[in-house]
Amino acid sequence: MTTFDDLLEEAGTFGQCQRRIFALLCLLSLPFAGVYVGIVFQGFTPDHWCRDSAVVERRQACGWSLEDSRRLTVPLVNSSGVLQQSSCEQYKVDWNSTGLTCDTQELDLSGVPVSMCKDGWEYQNEGRKSFVTEFDLVCSDGWLVDMYQSTLNVGFLAGSFAFGYLADRFGRKISFLMSFILNAISGFALAVAPNYISLLVFRTIFGFGVKGGWMTSYMLLTEIVGVEYRRTVGILYQMFFSVGVLILPLLAYFITDWRWLQVTITAPYILFLSYYWLIPESPRWLISQNNSSRAMEITESMAKENKKKLTRNLETLTDEEGDSPSASLLDLIRTPNMRKHTFILMFNWFTSGVVYQGLIMRVGIAGGDVYIDFLISGLVEFPAAFLILFTIERIGRRLPFASANIVAGASCLVTAVIPDSMFWFKTVVACIGRLGITMAFEMVVFVNTELYPTFVRNLGVSVCSTLCDVGGIVAPFLLYRLAVIWLELPLIIFGVVALIAGGLVLLLPETRGVPLPETIDDIEFPNRKKENPLENQQMKKLLKSKLTSNKETRSV
Repeated sequence: MTTFDDLLEEAGTFGQCQRRIFALLCLLSLPFAGVYVGIVFQGFTPDHWCRDSAVVERRQACGWSLEDSRRLTVPLVNSSGVLQQSSCEQYKVDWNSTGLTCDTQELDLSGVPVSMCKDGWEYQNEGRKSFVTEFDLVCSDGWLVDMYQSTLNVGFLAGSFAFGYLADRFGRKISFLMSFILNAISGFALAVAPNYISLLVFRTIFGFGVKGGWMTSYMLLTEIVGVEYRRTVGILYQMFFSVGVLILPLLAYFITDWRWLQVTITAPYILFLSYYWLIPESPRWLISQNNSSRAMEITESMAKENKKKLTRNLETLTDEEGDSPSASLLDLIRTPNMRKHTFILMFNWFTSGVVYQGLIMRVGIAGGDVYIDFLISGLVEFPAAFLILFTIERIGRRLPFASANIVAGASCLVTAVIPDSMFWFKTVVACIGRLGITMAFEMVVFVNTELYPTFVRNLGVSVCSTLCDVGGIVAPFLLYRLAVIWLELPLIIFGVVALIAGGLVLLLPETRGVPLPETIDDIEFPNRKKENPLENQQMKKLLKSKLTSNKETRSV
């Protein structure tokens, strides 16, 4: 019997065709970065204070500065032991009846009662427009900014399930075409949303389509390359997200209106519609749907582009996993080792989602130059992919995975206690934490696939990865609400969670050099496959020699 992997060996496991498709699909990660972390710029909350119409009129008439009018409007409050001007309270003074002249700057208002803002807010936004300033999402409505990011992750969560089903039911190509259409419509609708409620609705739909299309494309990419290339292309595909993270602050620096930035993030999805004609359907999926003839046509086309020629017979082509038992959610928790793997992986997905997203969004409230800080923190993500590729085949999976979480956790805790006066040291330690959680995020994807048997592998990854989106839903509330109490408090939470995740990873088995499990017994009794390593090695040599002799015979 001939499997698709056998055909792929002849057609080319990573030839010109796969490299072309890889390059096209990697571009999807660029706007995805803007969708995922664009809130740092689109939802930027500038320094703000209560607006008093009478004071604003007098400021314009007298030529006062913003600081002059602010002193007459808002009281000083104690924030973490430091006196600073209030953002949410104002002096309870009716300047229209009291009278306000240009020479009242020296008034002593320390004993005047205060009240909550009644006439809106003023913003020191330096020409930047965010949806926060447009819809006045500050003070008691500040939690609505958290909701904006959380609805995106709700969309991610629903999109992962929905497009996982659609991709298996109707194919990879039609699924990412539907995603791109949905992204374009909802993305542009988001850019013209007239009110906050419509903003949330379109944001959820946008997340639904973007995450589903990104995952479907990832699935297609790993299905058309050889086994030895899957892990590498998967990691590099994720690395292009980091490229998008670098591009985002450059765009935001020149595009200061959040609506136009949204248009810029959405526009590439119009171009991506052409992928329906530029990228073939997955032959593996076609085989699973008993459409071997179409799968053979696509594989022959791939071989032609790779300057190869197929010699296999169409009639012998089979789906190598056609007789696999049906997967069930209970399979993930029924037996001890499966249950342990599931809970540890779910916690690590959650940790990756909440810590990674939390650290990125923290850049927007840390008080430095948001563009420079975001760019620096994005640059440190690049070594993550190379560190993974360098270590996983030399050291293994478990130690780098656990170390990445532990480094991220320790860095968060250390950053929290470094005083602001040691700015550069604080920045360096924070960047190390960002590097660690990026490594952990990228590693959990393929470690997840190596710890489940074949028939339940896709289900296991889908179920565990949903905790990443749950983490994304929690992250903005955890960050922004706790930061009001103490700016560094979220870092303490992130650090503790990441350290626990790293410790739990050490309880997982090492999978380097271990064949992918086929059955639950392979998980529960892993030593069975290692009982006679000499025999296994001899068998591998025999198979390799047979394959070589077959190729030589065909070439003759």
